[in-house]
Order: sequence, then C-alpha cells, then structure tokens
Amino acid sequence: MILVTGGAGFIGSNFVLDWLAQNDESVVNLDKLTYAGNLENLASLDADPRHIFVQGDMGDAALVASLLAQHQPRAVLNFAAESHVDRSIHGPEDFIQTNIVGTFHLLEAVRAYWGQLSADKKAEFRFLHVSTDEVYGSLGPTDDAFTEEHRYQPNSPYSASKAASDHLVRAYHHTYGLPVLTTNCSNNYGPYHFPEKLIPLLIVNALAGKALPVYGDGQQVRDWLYVKDHCSAIRRVLDAGRVGEVYNVGGWNEKANIEIVHTVCALLDELRPRADGVAYQSQISYVTDRPGHDRRYAIDARKIQSELGWKPAETFDSGIRKTVQWYLDNPGWAERVQSGAYREWVKTQYQTAA
Repeated sequence: MILVTGGAGFIGSNFVLDWLAQNDESVVNLDKLTYAGNLENLASLDADPRHIFVQGDMGDAALVASLLAQHQPRAVLNFAAESHVDRSIHGPEDFIQTNIVGTFHLLEAVRAYWGQLSADKKAEFRFLHVSTDEVYGSLGPTDDAFTEEHRYQPNSPYSASKAASDHLVRAYHHTYGLPVLTTNCSNNYGPYHFPEKLIPLLIVNALAGKALPVYGDGQQVRDWLYVKDHCSAIRRVLDAGRVGEVYNVGGWNEKANIEIVHTVCALLDELRPRADGVAYQSQISYVTDRPGHDRRYAIDARKIQSELGWKPAETFDSGIRKTVQWYLDNPGWAERVQSGAYREWVKTQYQTAA
C-alpha cells in the first residue's frame, strides 16, 4: 500500500493510473479537489478495489494520521500543490498555505507515523516529495542546465513556496532521520492537463477558434517532459533512489514557447484542420508578459540516468503528437473542466498586448 497526495491532479492522476497499470499494489489517494483536481481523470478506476479515494487536505493532520494508521502505507508520495505561476502572482496566499504549511503538517503526521513503525518497516519506508525546476530560478541563454547542486533562486511566489517545501523535506531528513526523496521536474505535458497551462490552453483555444496567447516575444525557453515519463521516473526513484537525495527529472527537450505554439498549430493543421482551410497560426496573439517571467529553465538529468538507469522514453515529437491526439479524442473532458470561473480567469489573465 502507498499513500498519494494530490492524486486527482494532472501529474498525480497520471501517476495513479500508471501505478495501477504496472502492479497490484493499492493506492490511498488523498486529494482536496480544488479547481485543478478532477475525479473524472480516475473514472476508469471506479470499480477497482486497489484505488481508495479520500477527499481531504494534506494539511489536515488528524485526517492524514487516521489514514496512515488505518492503511499502514510503506510510502507516502506528495504531489499535492498549488502549481500555476500566474495564479501565484495574483493570489500568493493559497500557495503559502498549501505548499508550505500543508507540507509541514503532512511531514509532521508522517514523522509521527514513521516513528512508531518497527525497525524493519522504518528502514523500508519512504517519503517522496515531488517538486519543480523553478526553485532554481532562471538561466541565461548559454548557462549550464540545472543540476541537483544548483543554488536555489526562486523568482515567483509559486517557486518560492515550493523551494520552502523542499527545504522542509530536507530538514526533516537531517533533523529527524525521516527517509525522504525529492524529485525536481521540468515542465510536464500530456493527458489530463488542466487548460490554464500553455500546451492544453493552445489546443482548446485553437479548436474553439479563440486567440492563442503568447507572452511577450515568446522566446522563453523550457525543458519539456512527457507526464508518463515523469511517472516512470518517480517509480524508479521510489524503488531505488538513495535516501536523502534529490533527483532532477527532465526530458532533454529545450524549446522556446513560440516553437511550442507553432508545433501545436502544425499538428492541429494535420490532424483537425480548420473548416475554412486557414492555418491555426493565424490565431496567435502576443500578450503582455507576466511580471518577473523567468527566461529559461533547463534540467541536467544525468544523475538519475547514471545512478538509476532512467531516461525518458518519449521524444518531444512523439509526446506532443500523443498529447494533441488525446485532446482531440477527449473533447468532453476539456469542456467539462472549463467552468465559468475558469473562463473569467483566462479572460483576465491573457490581455492582448498594446
């Protein structure tokens, strides 16, 4: 048995689905079901007794303690987080409460549970914390990619809150001996991605005939990681990672945002051309850049490859084609997750540049 927090979100739900497809070990899935948590992602598990869903907050120490006592998991994997930079700029408090305070309460509950385990189970137990490359700050055009030794320099309320949670996890290992593992991943993309992030937003807007918003000059560079590759990396770190270590997980796919936009448009032109024959690139609209926008992220994933033998299975070309096809095959999912509140958020956030 493992316990997963945030297992109804984008990465968490993909992890739960892949986990139960790979083996028979049950999952207790604790998710608060905020706007980005969606039980529909897990609908295929409705009749599966291996999936035990509990709606609740990882920061609810009493709830977490009761789940730990009842199910006796051998590992806790923390996916739960507020994760959208733009939202953190407009409303940072939720990020502080969830990513810092929530992680603290989760760690306290796990520490108490772990402390009463037998010596053998104590040695086998793991707490795996899923984090982001954004804690490292921004790179210049010719700077070396982020390694696990890179200095933390978070530049947004989101990345600062994740950096704080990373430090708490590290401290609980060094102070209390809690057997922790931390992964810092690059930008994920793939199925079940809430359409406020770049790639799913492009797809749903393009198909709806709406503008495709591009921040600033579109030359912000990110490393792109297919979500199922990320899930396989987490499974590998949980299985064989060295206690107390950090593993950077990347896709070796540095791309400028505008290149991503053109790629998605070209795939849609091929797979679902517009009825009027006009190219989707005609919908591109440059919008005012967001405050403090980091220019470049890049992950050096050599450590996880050399120590654990992991590398991504997907190229960007194969992963983005699978992603676009998934959204074309699941239009109802995208429509149902876009509430009126979400539409107002997008309208407010992506103002056309003067």
